[in-house]
Amino acid sequence: MSIRKEIYLLLTLLLASCSVSKFIPEGEYMLNRVDIISHNKENYASQARSYVRQNPNSKWFSIAKVPMHIYSASGKDSTKWINKVLQKIGEAPVIYDSRQAELTRANIETMLRNNGYLHATVDFEPKVVKENRINATYYLHEREQYKIISITREIEDSLIEKYVVADSAATLLRKGMPFSINTLNKERERLTSMLKNVGFYKFQKEYISFIADTAYQSTDINLKMKIAAFKENVQDIPTLHSQYHLGNIYFVSDAGLRLDDNELSLCDTLKIDNYSLLYKNKLFMRPTVLSNQTYILPGELYSQSRVDRTYNSFSQLNALKHTTLRIKENNDDPSLLDCYIMFERRKQRSLSFEIEGTNTAGDLGAAASLTFSNRNLFKGSEVLSLRLFGAYEAISGLSGYIKDSYFEYGAELGLRIPGGIASRIIPAEKRLLKSATQFSLQFNSQERPEFERQILSASWSYLWSKKHSTQHKLDILDVSYIYVPWISDTFKKEYLDSISNRNSILKYNYENLLITKLGYSFSYNSATGKNGFQPVVFSIRTNVESSGNALTAVNSLFSTPKNSEGQYTFMDIAYAQYVKGDLDLTTHVNIDSRNSLVMHLGVGVAYPYGNSTILPFEKRYFSGGANSMRGWTVRGLGPGSFKNKNRDIDFINQSGDMKLDLNLEYRSHLFWKIHSALFVDAGNIWTIRNYKEQPGGQFNVRTFYQDIAFSYGLGLRFELDFFVFRLDCGMKAVNPAYSGKDKYPLLNPDFGRDFALHFAVGYPF
Repeated sequence: MSIRKEIYLLLTLLLASCSVSKFIPEGEYMLNRVDIISHNKENYASQARSYVRQNPNSKWFSIAKVPMHIYSASGKDSTKWINKVLQKIGEAPVIYDSRQAELTRANIETMLRNNGYLHATVDFEPKVVKENRINATYYLHEREQYKIISITREIEDSLIEKYVVADSAATLLRKGMPFSINTLNKERERLTSMLKNVGFYKFQKEYISFIADTAYQSTDINLKMKIAAFKENVQDIPTLHSQYHLGNIYFVSDAGLRLDDNELSLCDTLKIDNYSLLYKNKLFMRPTVLSNQTYILPGELYSQSRVDRTYNSFSQLNALKHTTLRIKENNDDPSLLDCYIMFERRKQRSLSFEIEGTNTAGDLGAAASLTFSNRNLFKGSEVLSLRLFGAYEAISGLSGYIKDSYFEYGAELGLRIPGGIASRIIPAEKRLLKSATQFSLQFNSQERPEFERQILSASWSYLWSKKHSTQHKLDILDVSYIYVPWISDTFKKEYLDSISNRNSILKYNYENLLITKLGYSFSYNSATGKNGFQPVVFSIRTNVESSGNALTAVNSLFSTPKNSEGQYTFMDIAYAQYVKGDLDLTTHVNIDSRNSLVMHLGVGVAYPYGNSTILPFEKRYFSGGANSMRGWTVRGLGPGSFKNKNRDIDFINQSGDMKLDLNLEYRSHLFWKIHSALFVDAGNIWTIRNYKEQPGGQFNVRTFYQDIAFSYGLGLRFELDFFVFRLDCGMKAVNPAYSGKDKYPLLNPDFGRDFALHFAVGYPF
């Protein structure tokens, strides 16, 4: 018997011997499964699932209740360490509770009635299976759905009525729509938000009520919306709602986060346009920065949305540790509201150190970085960061070279300034977005046995967002100068200058080159950020960039002569010209609290033209590795059906102008902080042109599907609060670089050839 079979048999016997019954009290039952059955075309069964108050034990990958069996493998003596460990990482059997079942039935019934099925009922049937297990089934009987046929208003405040009538086009209520309590509640919240944004500071949604009138044996509803007059207390006489304006607006620096008159009286006062700054000791931030983050003005109507935007804007300032916003009625004029924006500074400087191990195609190494940050450089919450980094990796399998290692070092200087051009031009009270300007300067030096390569980059970007879910970035200027000071004689002789083995892709990427980029990127995430179960969450990331167009236009205008390679130059340096676009779509389908299905699509196309026939190395696509095709090592796949014959040196040939990634992951929470994933990957890269150094690599719309590679595997994730350690084991399933039976490793696996192990930080997508 093989070792693998022995282990499998041992695990089977272990799970089979784990008696769950010993943890089920006599006379009670373990909840085995919960079913919800609905025959309505709307199918409310999936929605009703979120109202279930008691669910069976969780399953790994929705198949086996492994956590429960781990718990059951322990003994009842909780003082023994082994029992403590098993019970901690496992999950106790869920004992059926009839009271929870009745509450679930009532909640589902209420949910159906809230959706217009006023006569809906829910039947519950518990059924004993085996000796001490029970299945719970809920049967949904929706019956007829009620519809709204008329809508009237009764508003006791004439000014409120004026605003409601003017806003009627935005109402969520329509004739003929289903009678839904959920929709009525959303309309109450919408109207309340609208009124709070036009000065009605004390208005609450409880002032809005609905009266539904139905005729006998009819599903038609006449709906009346009523907005009551203002009452401070229940026993008070109703009055008109007060509309408030903003009075004084104070910035309170380092004087606590609560309204303490004694503390505030000890502060110095400074006037800033329409605002007042109260501070202790020395000012640590420029007053104009505070006013630029403020979306409210004295004298204007109170607006809850502008107050919230102001609070969020201050919360984004890196120089601030805590921020709170207090509203208080003015002592002299009760129709005015004074606003106190209170904040405390955070530690200005910080130093962090990171170290990690690297593994490139079996070659081991280490990398480290040291980062210094100043979060308030010019007293405007500017973030200055200086990062120094270095890496070392041993390189095996090379012959004819003096060096046998890879060494990389460099520095990156960044400056992020809140706001930007738009925030300087647009008045604060009209501004609708958060923005920042970012500058960076980077130097990178790479020393390999084959060559030395240095890159100097400078960039200027503008970032903005209107909502938390969307982000925009405009690369106004991004310039990179690639300098190759030294190339090994062996490498030059065998790959760059040899007539029989000349490689134009290699040669182009080991020459001095200038890249001038202009780009735009956009990202969107549908996650609300609120606690609670979200069935589906998706994200979109796009990026478009181009390079060299402005320089080519200038050279063409002045008829500048080209170099011997037929390229225009800038300061005697050839520059790249291309256009590139990328799209990433990721969808999370949350099956339950412990299992989810994640789908990812990644597409990219880059086209060199004009001054370039080949894309620069930094802009080409690669496939294989921890974040794409996990059955292959880093940069080990493609392009197309190309098969690299010299992995040690000629790895640059495994790059392309087009990319396709299709990934499917079934993620499951195992126990504690340990998660796992079953995955299937498909994709490849291709070239747009037919390069002789990459036979089989060109994209062909009729045959490209034959070049799509497949891999599958299993991954483990260790999830901490701030990052995720990931280990993925991938196996090739279809390898387009081979033909015959070797093309399908799924049917003819060779562990030494087809297996790849990846260690990474963070999720792949």
